[in-house]
Amino acid sequence: MDVVERWTGRYACLLQSALRLGNEQFAAHLGIAVRTVAAWHSDASVVPRREMQQLLDTAYEQAPTAARQRFALLLAKERGPTDSTPSGAQALRVAIAVVIRNRDVLLVCRRDDDAAGITWQFPAGVIKPGAKAETTTVRETLDETGVHCAVRQRLGNRLHPVTGVLCEYFLCEYLAGEASNTDAVENIDVMWVPRNSVPRFIPVDTIFPPILAVLEEQT
Repeated sequence: MDVVERWTGRYACLLQSALRLGNEQFAAHLGIAVRTVAAWHSDASVVPRREMQQLLDTAYEQAPTAARQRFALLLAKERGPTDSTPSGAQALRVAIAVVIRNRDVLLVCRRDDDAAGITWQFPAGVIKPGAKAETTTVRETLDETGVHCAVRQRLGNRLHPVTGVLCEYFLCEYLAGEASNTDAVENIDVMWVPRNSVPRFIPVDTIFPPILAVLEEQT
C-alpha cells in the first residue's frame, strides 16, 4: 500500500517510532547496519537507495495495524495544520463497509496489539492511490470476511476520532457468502451482529453518526 511514495530519512524515522523500536532493533528488523539508521536520524532529507525503499515498504506492509495507525498519525502531525500532504506522501484513506443482512450487520475483530486501538469494527481497507473507494470497500470486505456485497449508498467521510485516519463510509447490501475469518493475520473473528447490538461491540461515541442513523432506520 503506497502510503509513502518515496521514503526519506524522516519518514523512515517516523516508521521506526511507530514500530516502537530502538536504532539497533530497527536495523535488525530491516536487516541493515545500525549506522544507516543513525544516518537517517542525522539527515532527515536523505533519500535511501531503491533496495532500501523496498525494505521500508515491506516493513510498513507487515507492521501490525496499530503500528500503521500510529504511523498515519505521525505523518498527519508532520504535515501540520496549515500544510497539505508532505512531499512524496499520500494521505491515508480507508474505505469502511457497513454491510446489512436483514436485521444484522457485519463486524470484524481486529488483531490489534494496542490497547487504545479498535477491537471490533466494520470491515475496512486502505484505499490505494488512484483506486476507487467503492471498489476497495467491496474487495476488502470479500478478502476479510468471504462476504460478497454491493455498495448501496455513500454515508460520508470523517477523520476517525481514535486513529485520525480519513475514513470513507459506505452502506452495503449483502449479496452472498458465509461470513468467516479469511484474513487471520489481521483479524481474530468475523460475525453477524444484530443492528441494535452494535454499541455493545463498538463504543457509541466512536461510531459515525450517519451509521447510527442507518442502523436505527433498519431496525
